[in-house]
Amino acid sequence: VFDTLLMDRGNEQRYRDRSNNQWRAWLERVFRENRPWKDAVSEILLARPESNSDRGVVWFLYERKDDHQKIAESVARAFFGIRIDCAQCHDHMIASEIEQRHYWGLVAFFNRSQNVKTKNGPRVEESAIGGFSDFANLEGSSSPNLLTFFQSPTVDEQRPADGEKQVDADDLYMPPPREHEPRIPRFSRRQQLVDHIVADHPLLAPAFVNRVWAMLMGRGIVHPFDQMDSAHPPSHPELLADLASAFEDSGEDIRELVKAIVLSRPYQLTSVRPDGINDPSTFAWTLEKPLTAEQLSRSIQVAVQGSFRNDHPLTVKLRDALPDVMPEQSVTSIGDALFLTNNAAINDLIASSREPTHLVPTLLNITDVDQRADDLFTTVFGRLPTADERVRVAEFCQQDAEHRLPQVLWALLCSAEFRFNH
Repeated sequence: VFDTLLMDRGNEQRYRDRSNNQWRAWLERVFRENRPWKDAVSEILLARPESNSDRGVVWFLYERKDDHQKIAESVARAFFGIRIDCAQCHDHMIASEIEQRHYWGLVAFFNRSQNVKTKNGPRVEESAIGGFSDFANLEGSSSPNLLTFFQSPTVDEQRPADGEKQVDADDLYMPPPREHEPRIPRFSRRQQLVDHIVADHPLLAPAFVNRVWAMLMGRGIVHPFDQMDSAHPPSHPELLADLASAFEDSGEDIRELVKAIVLSRPYQLTSVRPDGINDPSTFAWTLEKPLTAEQLSRSIQVAVQGSFRNDHPLTVKLRDALPDVMPEQSVTSIGDALFLTNNAAINDLIASSREPTHLVPTLLNITDVDQRADDLFTTVFGRLPTADERVRVAEFCQQDAEHRLPQVLWALLCSAEFRFNH
């Protein structure tokens, strides 16, 4: 989930690149080792691995191929929970507190950075000079792109005088930390970003807390979860503040945050909506949320074959068809429905699952039609069939069960109950 939230969806080559360059391995280790989130963010933005095992940390910046505006837009959304895209040409039209200078100030922290390939692998080097320019608004007036960001101070940096030509020199850099690593500027803009923006930013903890809440609850306290601005106030501001404060006090213990949310009463509520309450922002009932493409692929494989592979071809098909991992609204689009009802990928998986331990062969060996239906529904839905479902399955499979039973399985796997509950 966080791979997609931080990096967005991509084609299969991008997924292979992330895996081959250890981005996924590094990201998994962040959560497995329960690292403080601020430390992880700082490592991502610095992109200076201290050992070969951490080389994947460079990939967040590297994959964006020196597109400094795209980097800034991604950083704002991924780590601070705000969208600054529309502040490129003017102050934000809806959330006026997000100003054009915040957009170009964040860009400036990265515009001395450049992808390079070294003997140690891909790296993002940084120059000690350059990167001074002005940005213009729609009225035509211009301003210097100073090192600053939303709700942050402006970092002091000596700017060259008009007409002054900067000269790159060795004394502007520190020695490389390791052999074959890029030099580090003595005044590093990315280091300034980490030290003066990330270190004390008031949105870093709330944005992460809100995102984890949205993952577990189906909706953020601020919704959408990546638009934490004045146009999208939190539904429960005290709750968000308390969770963020507790997260910071715990040393940004991600597991403690998850534990607190899943042990809360709202998380444990039924999905049956109470009478007279229609607003999902009340969290008065459990909001149904669809499985991600990866979860759906694994669940289908487990139901049909009893095990799963992350690299199964079905995962690729589902990822292309169902790209959202945290949609703003949990609805099934026409495209989703057409894929589930017409694409051959799921049917091909069922048809090729002929091992004795796979579901269809196991069910065909059961002669008691009621027991067959019970085992089918228990395996796929985790519940027994209703009396009507039991009768309908028995009647449909009474003749030619070998061909009709896979059709029933396909129908169950493509149902809303399976996609939203499993």
